[in-house]
Amino acid sequence: MAYSPMTARSREEHHRAATPLELFFDLCFVVAIAQAGARLVHALAEGHPGTGVIGYFLVFFGVWWAWMNFTWFASAYDVDDVPYRIATLVEIAGVLVYAAGVGRAFDENDWTVAVIGYVIMRVAQTAQWLRAAAGESGPARAAALKYAAGLVICQAGWVALLFAPEDSRRWLFLVMVAAELMVPVVAERHHQTPWHAHHIVERYGLFTIIVLGETIAAATVAVKSAVDEHEALGELLPIAGGGLLIVFSAWWIYFAVPMHERLNTNREAIPWGYGHLVIFASGAAIGAGIEVAVEHAVGLGVPPDGVPGNISQLAANAAVTVPSAVFLMTVWFLHSRHFKRGLAQQLTLPLCALALLACTWTGTYAVLYAGLVTAATVAIGLTLTTRSSTHPSPAGSPSSPAGV
Repeated sequence: MAYSPMTARSREEHHRAATPLELFFDLCFVVAIAQAGARLVHALAEGHPGTGVIGYFLVFFGVWWAWMNFTWFASAYDVDDVPYRIATLVEIAGVLVYAAGVGRAFDENDWTVAVIGYVIMRVAQTAQWLRAAAGESGPARAAALKYAAGLVICQAGWVALLFAPEDSRRWLFLVMVAAELMVPVVAERHHQTPWHAHHIVERYGLFTIIVLGETIAAATVAVKSAVDEHEALGELLPIAGGGLLIVFSAWWIYFAVPMHERLNTNREAIPWGYGHLVIFASGAAIGAGIEVAVEHAVGLGVPPDGVPGNISQLAANAAVTVPSAVFLMTVWFLHSRHFKRGLAQQLTLPLCALALLACTWTGTYAVLYAGLVTAATVAIGLTLTTRSSTHPSPAGSPSSPAGV
């Protein structure tokens, strides 16, 4: 436990599962996700969806990418000794500093604190990759050194971004995002790090639960505040019920297929892993949308003209239905479609997403209708899967009994 050589783990390990340290690391992102969601609620409620969504994406990218950097390295090189745990502690400290800077980054486009958080994280991450390189040879060593160099170069770019003209920072931010995303592609061009497919899928599933849990927490707080101040149960119960159905159905649909069966090489894994930025961000945004719907329904923040809220009923509904539809479409595109047989199964989730968007125009019961649509989608998926369960799946194994 005191110290172990950092050598690659086997991709053929049986019963590989997330460690308690990884679970603890994930929990440290709850604060950052909550901060990003709170800012999105504020922007949407004030009628600024464009700037709100852009700001939310930018700060959420930082949350997601920090988690990605740790997760894929741990899947390949986790030795769980004292130096590894201390390095993880440093990364956790960086995550918390980043979370503290989310508000300034979102509201004022001031990324100073957020970048400091990343510097702290990157010191530990670079040390980890250098340690991995010391225990490897040949192409594996070269890949680890490329990762370390990529982290240093990109982090230097983020620091330089702080000194760029303020009106150009968000465009330069996109350039840095592209640079960050290219690091794994370049580093693993001639050697694939030995990440463990089942472990990676479990880690992504656990983080999905965290973002959906944030949605439940946000909705609970919103409903409690509204009830305490307004006692508007008639307006809130449909939103609460519909929101719960949406989140539970989203969980059911995400975990319906054994995705680890498809992740064999980086060709499948990198697009799948990167695409989860949309899944995670939209999953957390559902909670922000429910908060907006609650505030609009009970007239929190009534302006002087006496019109409840600063947005229309249509905009409040869209705050829930749009991220819900985006979540389901992305889940279908990234992995559900690979396990479907026949046109009916393939169209279930895309048609559900369209129905969710249509719910936007259904007035004050839009969230409830959206919840019923997602619940019906699960039921339809189960029915279709049951009917076709006697036929082999494209992957060569039976379809998941969970359906959809």
